Amino acid sequence: MENINQIEWKALLEKDKEAVIIDCRGPFEWEEGVIEGSKLMDLMNSQDFMHTAEELNKEKNYYIYCRSGVRSVTACQILESLGIEKTYNLLGGILSWDGKVVMP
Repeated sequence: MENINQIEWKALLEKDKEAVIIDCRGPFEWEEGVIEGSKLMDLMNSQDFMHTAEELNKEKNYYIYCRSGVRSVTACQILESLGIEKTYNLLGGILSWDGKVVMP
């Protein structure tokens, strides 16, 4: 896992053709707005999270965020335990995001 700020996040995403963005917040938080291109994987619904995580392509790079950057650390650690090598945690989560937020 690599902790990155939003400047690094944006720069990496621009050139990463294997990028997958994961929002690990819950559905109610998701409805408040998301980083464009995000896939919802609610970490608090552990059974669904694990089922979806096990199906992920291990060759891709995963950019993960939550509300403040705490749950996303756990999500990165879980994905790495399943064999995913490249995970990036957005420091400060969506609370510190000053980029575009879209409604899902």
